[in-house]
Amino acid sequence: MNNTSPQTRQPSSDEPRSAPSAAEPDQTVPDESLFPVPAADLERLRTQLERHAAAADLLDVAYRTVDTPLGALLLAATDKGLLRVAFAREGFDDVLATIAHRVSPRVLQAPARLDQVAREVDEYFAGTRRDFDIVVDHALSSGFRLRVQSKLPQIAYGRTLSYRELAELSGSPKAVRAVGSACATNPLPIVVPCHRVLRSDGGLGGYIGGLDAKTMLLELEKTPEQHQTTTTRAERSLP
Repeated sequence: MNNTSPQTRQPSSDEPRSAPSAAEPDQTVPDESLFPVPAADLERLRTQLERHAAAADLLDVAYRTVDTPLGALLLAATDKGLLRVAFAREGFDDVLATIAHRVSPRVLQAPARLDQVAREVDEYFAGTRRDFDIVVDHALSSGFRLRVQSKLPQIAYGRTLSYRELAELSGSPKAVRAVGSACATNPLPIVVPCHRVLRSDGGLGGYIGGLDAKTMLLELEKTPEQHQTTTTRAERSLP
C-alpha cells in the first residue's frame, strides 16, 4: 500500500485563474475610492505643473475650457496668441491631438494663461462686448483660407455678408466655394466671426459649431431695431 500523501496540483500557466473570493480581495489594483484627492489639491498640483513647465520652457500650447450658452468651448493659445476655439461636438481630445501634431506636442492644461480670453468670451455672451481685443495665432491656417479668415473681423457685429460678397472682399470674386470652405474650417469661430457669413438667399450655409449655434450667435448680435423688424415681419405673415 502506498502511504505517500497526494501532492496539491498547481494550475498551469495556461489555465484561467479563478476570481479572488470575497474573503481574499484582489490587492493588485488599489481601490481609488480609498485614496480621494480633494479638488483644491488637484488644482494646486496643476498650477505647480504649469509653473514648472513654463519655467523650463516646456509649454508651447496652453488650453482650458469655458462654459457658455452654446455648451463647453475649448480655448487653446500659444505665446503668439489665441490658436483655437473648439466646440464640444468637434471632440476636444481630437482637437488637442491635431494641435499636438501640427503645432507642438508640448500641450498642457493651463487655465490662467487664458483668463483674458475666457473673460472676453463671457462678456460677449453677456452682450457687453462686441469686439474681441485678443491677439490671434493663425498657425492652423494658410494660403487662401488664411486670406479669407483674415477678412472676417471686418464684418461688424450685427452685420452679415454673403459668401459671394466675402469672395469679392478677399479679391477672388469667383471663389465662392473656396470661401465657404475657408469659413467651414475656421479654427477660431466666434472670435473670428465666420458665423456672420450667409448664403446669397439668406440661408445659413454651414458652421463648424452646427446650425443651431450659428442661429444663436446671429440672434445674440441682433440690435433692438433688428429684433423689432423681425417681430414686425412675423406679425405681418400671420393670417
